[in-house]
Amino acid sequence: MGRDLYEAYPLARDLYDHADSLLGRGLSRLCFEGPLEELSKTANAQPAIYVTSLACLAVARETAALGREPAFVAGHSLGEYTALAAAGALAFDDGLRLVDQRGRLTQAAADATPGAMAAVLGIDEEAAASVCATSGAELCNINSPGQLVIGGPKDAVERACALALERGARRAITLDVGGAFHTSLMAPAAAAMREAVDATEIKPPAIPVVANDRGAPVTDPDVIRGELVFQLTHPVRWVQCVEYMARQGVTTFIEIGPGRVLSGLVKRIVKDAETRNIGGVAALKA
Repeated sequence: MGRDLYEAYPLARDLYDHADSLLGRGLSRLCFEGPLEELSKTANAQPAIYVTSLACLAVARETAALGREPAFVAGHSLGEYTALAAAGALAFDDGLRLVDQRGRLTQAAADATPGAMAAVLGIDEEAAASVCATSGAELCNINSPGQLVIGGPKDAVERACALALERGARRAITLDVGGAFHTSLMAPAAAAMREAVDATEIKPPAIPVVANDRGAPVTDPDVIRGELVFQLTHPVRWVQCVEYMARQGVTTFIEIGPGRVLSGLVKRIVKDAETRNIGGVAALKA
C-alpha cells in the first residue's frame, strides 16, 4: 500500500522516507513490497497505516483534492491517532512514535495473553452486552446498527458467539486478528502507553476530534491523553461518533487512507450520507 503515492508525489515520498529514518527500519519497503504476513502483524500494521493515511491526507490537501478543510475528524481505533495528527493536536513525528509503541505493546499483550474477536450481526448493543456479561467476553466495537464486535479469551468468545446465535443473532464470525483488542486483555499495553502519552506534547486540535470513547469532540490535551489510553481497553463507539457528526449537519464523509470499511459503516449508520475514499493516486485524480 502507498507505493503509487510514493512514486507520484514528492510530499508523500518525504513522509515515508522520514518515517523510515525516524523508526530506523524499512517501513516503506514493507508497505510497498510486503510480505503481507509481516505487514499484517500488529507491530507493523499500525505505523504503516498511520503513515499511509497521513501521506494520503497531505497530498489531498496539497492538490486540493480534499476540497475545504473538514468540520470534524474522527478515527476508528488506531485511526484516532491519524485524526489527531490531521487536526494538528499531534505532530507527525510524535504520533508515529506513539503508534509504533502502541503496535509493539498491543502485539506483546496479545502474545502474552492470547485472545479472540468475533463480529456479531443482527443484535443490538444491549443484547450484545448481555451476552458478554453472561459469557465473560467484552464489547470491542459498536460499528454500525446490528454489527458489533466482541472479544476476550478464546473460550469466552466461543461461548458468546453460541449464546448470541441462540438469542437471535444472524451470524457470529470469528475474526482473523492478532489479539483481543479493546478489551481488558490489553491492560498491560494501556499501562505502558500511559507513560508514553504523558511524555508527548499534545495541543488543542484546530479541528474538533470526535473521540472513540464518547462520540463527542475532545479538545483538552489531558482529556485526549486519557482517551488514547482508555480506548485500548474499551469499545470503539463508532456509531455514536458518526451520529454525532450527522447531527451537526455533516452530510459528506471522506475516508482517508487504505481501505473502504469505514465508508461502508457510515452508509449503514446514516443512510443518505455521501461518502468518498482517498486511498491512493486514482482517488486523488477522480
